[in-house]
Amino acid sequence: MKTVFRLAAVATAMSFSAAVFAAAAVGQSAPAFSAVDTSGKTVSLADFKGKTVVLEWVNPGCPYVKKHYDSANIPATQKSAMAKGAVWLSINSTHAGASDYLQPAALAGWMKDKAGAPTATLMDADGKVGRAYGARTTPHMYVIDPKGTLAYVGAIDSKPTANPADIKTATNYVNQAVAEVTAGKPVSQPVTQAYGCSVKYSD
Repeated sequence: MKTVFRLAAVATAMSFSAAVFAAAAVGQSAPAFSAVDTSGKTVSLADFKGKTVVLEWVNPGCPYVKKHYDSANIPATQKSAMAKGAVWLSINSTHAGASDYLQPAALAGWMKDKAGAPTATLMDADGKVGRAYGARTTPHMYVIDPKGTLAYVGAIDSKPTANPADIKTATNYVNQAVAEVTAGKPVSQPVTQAYGCSVKYSD
């Protein structure tokens, strides 16, 4: 009998975990959120209803983020997506006590220095947005279709290294997903394994 109870408890825990993760699963509605950007303005996902939205988790102190910004790969991907009518939200979930945390003005300055072109750069120091989406790495990418459904979750590209030289031969999954979504097509590779540094949550 004890074994049955233990199994039931494990099954319940597994179901709960699955339900939490499923909140940000491909094919389901993207979790709603609001956050303040680096200029102090509140930005909500609902502001962009009917548009394709790209979410990018970013931390300037991460070597993998440096790879994609120093090479101009992410800025170019941002501009390409926005040229197709998409919205791009860069989100920093690094908690304020982390050694590589940047104040809003400093983060905005870094983004400008790197020629980044997101629609907005959002501060998520309490990690609420990151946890809602299950963001685990920087970068971690999400593409939301105009219906508000998650269409892509995973890596920026197919080469999980910190070497900028690998970008030339990598498949850019975000470019691919945005092109397919904006063309009204299903995403051919909707889920990939995100790679990068761990998101520096507060706990």
